[in-house]
Amino acid sequence: MVVTGCLGAKEGVVAKVHPSVLAITGPHDTVGVMAAVHEHLPKPHDPYVDLVPPQGIKLTPRHYAYLKISEGCNHRCTFCIIPSMRGDLVSRPIAEVMQEAENLVKAGVKEILVISQDTSAYGVDVKYRTGFVRGKPVKTRMLDLCRALGELGVWVRLHYVYPYPHVDEVIPLMAQGKVLLYLDVPFQHASPRILRLMKRPASSERVLERIRAWREICPDITLRSTFIAGFPGETESEFAELLSFLEEAQLDRVGCFAYSPVEGAAANALPDAVPEPVKEERRRRFMEAQGKISAAKLQAKVGRTLRVLVDEPGVGRSAGDAPDIDGVVHFNSGKAGEFADVLIDRADEHDLYGRRL
Repeated sequence: MVVTGCLGAKEGVVAKVHPSVLAITGPHDTVGVMAAVHEHLPKPHDPYVDLVPPQGIKLTPRHYAYLKISEGCNHRCTFCIIPSMRGDLVSRPIAEVMQEAENLVKAGVKEILVISQDTSAYGVDVKYRTGFVRGKPVKTRMLDLCRALGELGVWVRLHYVYPYPHVDEVIPLMAQGKVLLYLDVPFQHASPRILRLMKRPASSERVLERIRAWREICPDITLRSTFIAGFPGETESEFAELLSFLEEAQLDRVGCFAYSPVEGAAANALPDAVPEPVKEERRRRFMEAQGKISAAKLQAKVGRTLRVLVDEPGVGRSAGDAPDIDGVVHFNSGKAGEFADVLIDRADEHDLYGRRL
């Protein structure tokens, strides 16, 4: 067992809990991982095994894949330690990103999930430098990347998008069917004071205006977000602001976490820490409120026919469902990796149920 990733970069953290692992490395340390493996298991040469496919080695099923477009983050959110471990934003060249995407599609991928620490900041660090895709100039910018990905003929799903004004430019691409009607925007809170303490680049008023504008163009857009309850200093009235925002925003998919004091996070030094029972009670109330919204949203889809990407026989996902974090569509039969049209018969708080047409 080899442990690799962010926590591996923090000396002693993993080893203290799991002293018997073979090796521990930091993020993106392919060389370190393979060196540890080969130290204990010398690598024989095999001309067949050594041939890596053009799409690389991925851990997801054959029909969907994650496409990482950048590393690191320029934000300094007080609850987060990612910049201290991964550094500032470093965008991958757009030609390299598109080559990987094209290789994935050629290998049978039907859905590309675009990810990074801040997808909407793609290209900021290189001043939106122009690259070349299939011989044509394309800027290293979120909008241009979405346009290029939209030409591949597969589902393109956007994750971890900050609500910057330029994100509005992507919504028309969704209306044209180039990008899935889905946005994962980590709002985190709604109280202006708490957002300032978090050092988040957003305000609830502008967010609500932007959401209304997005829905005017794409009424069926699915909006997903995450929030933190019990942030240091959060009062009951500020939590009430968060619940009010939730009711007004009517987000489709939501996750909420009770604030956790991650070692090294600046927020740990803030005064007026919220007691653990209160944090958990607020998280519970938040999810109860969202559960009602989610149930109503899904109930509105009963009677509709949805295009579904099959993950396994009888289980698939619509355009509004990202793998592992959102709900699923249950129906009869189906083969992994194929699309199916499913008539929705009923819904619960998280999932849809129907029959294949």
